[in-house]
Amino acid sequence: MSQHFYHQDHARILSNSLFENASQMFCEKLWKFQRKDTQFQAFVKKVIMSRLFKIIMISTVSMNAFFMVLWTDYKTRYSLFRLFEVSELIFVSIYSSEFCMKLYVDPINYWKDGYNLLDVVIIIIIFIPYSLRKVKGRHHPYLNIADGVQSLRILKLIAYSRGVRTLITAMGQTAYTVASVLILFFVLMYIFAILGFCLFGLPEGGDMNNWGNLALAFFTLFSLATVDGWTDLQEQLDARNLILSRSFTIIFILLASFVFLSMFVGVMIIHTEDSIKKFERELMLERHMNLMEEKQVILKRQQEEVGKLLQTQKDLDHKSFTELVEKFKKTLRHTDPMVLDDFGTSLPFIDIYLSTLDNQDATIYKLQELYYEIVHVLSLMLEDLPQKKQSQSSEKVDEK
Repeated sequence: MSQHFYHQDHARILSNSLFENASQMFCEKLWKFQRKDTQFQAFVKKVIMSRLFKIIMISTVSMNAFFMVLWTDYKTRYSLFRLFEVSELIFVSIYSSEFCMKLYVDPINYWKDGYNLLDVVIIIIIFIPYSLRKVKGRHHPYLNIADGVQSLRILKLIAYSRGVRTLITAMGQTAYTVASVLILFFVLMYIFAILGFCLFGLPEGGDMNNWGNLALAFFTLFSLATVDGWTDLQEQLDARNLILSRSFTIIFILLASFVFLSMFVGVMIIHTEDSIKKFERELMLERHMNLMEEKQVILKRQQEEVGKLLQTQKDLDHKSFTELVEKFKKTLRHTDPMVLDDFGTSLPFIDIYLSTLDNQDATIYKLQELYYEIVHVLSLMLEDLPQKKQSQSSEKVDEK
């Protein structure tokens, strides 16, 4: 018997080891696998990341939502039946093409993104009504539910809106804290539901419509927590002369509405502010990266221009480098950007840069001369003012 169990365990260990080795070899081959269509893959990725593609998808989802609004009116649905059918085919084709393009670009990492998984769920939801009509017919009882769930298509806009994604991230970060607040709120409602059933749910003289059992008590407390029609509930309790009813209502509203709901809103606001600040930091980092990329492009262009100057000097032996620099200066414009990194050891650039500083110094010197002349003229004008005042006063004395 022991030998039988030993052979079973030994065979199980061998099968597990073989499975682990096979999976490890498969993963290694998968990571070492190199695609041969890298150029077309890069082209498709560039198309997906382009601004035009995002505008097309946002417009498509918005038009689909607008057509669904028109579809809810029966007269419009019957009068534009063909238009709705053609538009539905176009929308489904666009959504399927987007899914195929994204899956083609990165078939492994595609499934690691939550928004991509949301797109997959939406595509499955889109094809549910077609499947029900083909399998169960046009009069299936759940077909109306499948048509109503199509409103989830508008959630595809989330993937193209960074602001909405930031809010969703904030809601995800508050899940644990919000769950704790909701658990405390449920405990509070449980305590008051039992208490309210014992005080006001008695068969003799009690309010059986609102406090007759625990389910009704929970629903009544929810109405009190939202402060929706609490005066009507309190009037029904007052009509039966139930003691402690007003104290019970006031204490529960203070705890549920003014404490727990305010706590819930405060937690959401705090995490939303943190997510917005993180979003702003990411935007600043992205702008800095874009600026660095533009800077590298300008740097490369300037290096190519200086290299062309050096090559031109080698080709034309009778011209000096200074003459080429002077010729290059004439082609520069005032708005041309200049990148000063990685040029500290380039003698041609130093020559151009120092000559530019000389021109700036000459301009500043002329401005200073003009400033001194203005100051001199103003000082002369100030010196003439007392003399004019004295001459005017002497003229007045002579007239007297």
